[in-house]
Amino acid sequence: MRSARNTEIDITIKVVIAKMDDDNPDILKKIAGLKTNLTPHSLRHTHVSLLAEAGVNLQDIMDRLGHKDDDTAKNVYLHVTKPKKKEASHKFRELMKNL
Repeated sequence: MRSARNTEIDITIKVVIAKMDDDNPDILKKIAGLKTNLTPHSLRHTHVSLLAEAGVNLQDIMDRLGHKDDDTAKNVYLHVTKPKKKEASHKFRELMKNL
């Protein structure tokens, strides 16, 4: 016997497949509640920014991206995020307190 949850999932899958047949790539983003201007590159950019924010070193990020040139990774992906800016400010403040 199928549960109500499984039936809901089956219906959702059928709706998504039907929408895919409409040749409207943005419809799946709308169904998922995502911005329609979301691209694979924007997901890659977010992924790399989160890795940098988590403290993953540049070489590991480059390996993950398949980059050989660290300038590309630094210039395109490793902008400073708000938490990293706050962290740098906090570290500098602590450094100044200890002088």
